Amino acid sequence: MSASGSAADALPADWSPWRAPSPLDGRRPSPVDLAHAAAAWLRRDDVLPYPTDAESAGRVRLLMVGINPRPWTIAVNAPFARLGNRFWSSLAVAGLTDEVVDASRGLSSADERMLAAHGIGMTNLVARPTARADELEAHELHLGGRRLLERVGVLRPRSVAVVGVTAFRTAFSVPRARMGAQEVGALSGWPKDIPLWAVPNPSGPNAHETVESLGEWWRKVWAASAPSSAP
Repeated sequence: MSASGSAADALPADWSPWRAPSPLDGRRPSPVDLAHAAAAWLRRDDVLPYPTDAESAGRVRLLMVGINPRPWTIAVNAPFARLGNRFWSSLAVAGLTDEVVDASRGLSSADERMLAAHGIGMTNLVARPTARADELEAHELHLGGRRLLERVGVLRPRSVAVVGVTAFRTAFSVPRARMGAQEVGALSGWPKDIPLWAVPNPSGPNAHETVESLGEWWRKVWAASAPSSAP
């Protein structure tokens, strides 16, 4: 299965990447770079077709929502960039990307174009970087859930997937939520026509999942985000 040609609308001929490139000029971060990224409280650009939600509205088929960035991600301005994270491999296995993206050095212009053309967007619940997700406070995740709800109302993606069920439970105050498609009618304010999923965390410590099993989750989510007119 290929994601090619699946964006809500084809990219205009004059489209060009807008996100800042990695400040490390294509190299992987050193321990010094990682320490600086963690201490400087820098932010990572979202992965969207355009800089604002309003400009990107209607052009995102699937919005993938991480928990919060790690120092490696901040250092190279690329999501799920740390070596050992199986996120990009699982997307390739599922056919959502044309190949395995090496985000450890930052996203290339070709990567950016591919994601935009496929209608794939990426953001986080919380912008504050930490070495581990469990370093976040519950109130940060609650605020992130409310902010995501507001943004979805503007972006209008066909589907949303939160990566990490534990963070999902806290962010939306649904302690019994399980992985998979969620009952959006139970979430106050969530658009009833936008499917919401909770999928497994692809980080290395999650030994319950493999690249193949993660890829199967993405296949399900992608299929659910298909236009209603698709065969």
